[in-house]
Amino acid sequence: MYDWLTVLLNAVYSFVALFVVAKLLGKKQIAELDFVDYAVGISIGSIAAEWSTDLESPWYFYMIAIAVFFALSLSITYLERTTPFIKKVLRGKPIIIIADGKIDYPNLKKSKLDVSDVISMCRNKNIFDISQVAYAIFETSGDLSILPKAEYLQPTVTDVGVTKPMSILTKFAIMDGIIDDNFLSSIGKNHTWLFRKLNIKNKRDLKNIIVALYDDQNDTFDVHYKK
Repeated sequence: MYDWLTVLLNAVYSFVALFVVAKLLGKKQIAELDFVDYAVGISIGSIAAEWSTDLESPWYFYMIAIAVFFALSLSITYLERTTPFIKKVLRGKPIIIIADGKIDYPNLKKSKLDVSDVISMCRNKNIFDISQVAYAIFETSGDLSILPKAEYLQPTVTDVGVTKPMSILTKFAIMDGIIDDNFLSSIGKNHTWLFRKLNIKNKRDLKNIIVALYDDQNDTFDVHYKK
């Protein structure tokens, strides 16, 4: 077979393989990437690129390599869902960069950002004065999430004649079926209290909860279930 035809066919095969793997991994692989997704993505891409021009190695060598990275990605995703410590090590954790309009310098250094980066990211969110920010959180995806102070939030119809409460961060009691013990400690509660509030009998019932949000003003939970 002509070399140019082999390259052409290999390129088509590698494209199809990448498409199938990307579909199986889900949209996270092509959205904002964290360290793990980035490493898996460039590795699979490099394998596919070499596959399309390699005229000597058997095609199944490359399929095995792609399958290995695919399996690693799924394994890491499973471990992160079941073991919070592993997720913290691999993905890191969000960092509060701005609190009550002031830059937290130790956290700024920890995030590897500089002031100009933060200001630029604020401008991208239509915030041109950091004193208007209640909280700015540097996410593990590399994005900056911003909660404006109450007086700078966009008004809605329900705001007419209503005094806005102070801006507060949402409190996640449960995420992916895992209890946040730091949250319980911060409000001086324990698992028994949480189970009673959510009408949960044992830890097995946690698996059906996607996320549980706590409203401390009303002492209520907003619970999202899998079924």
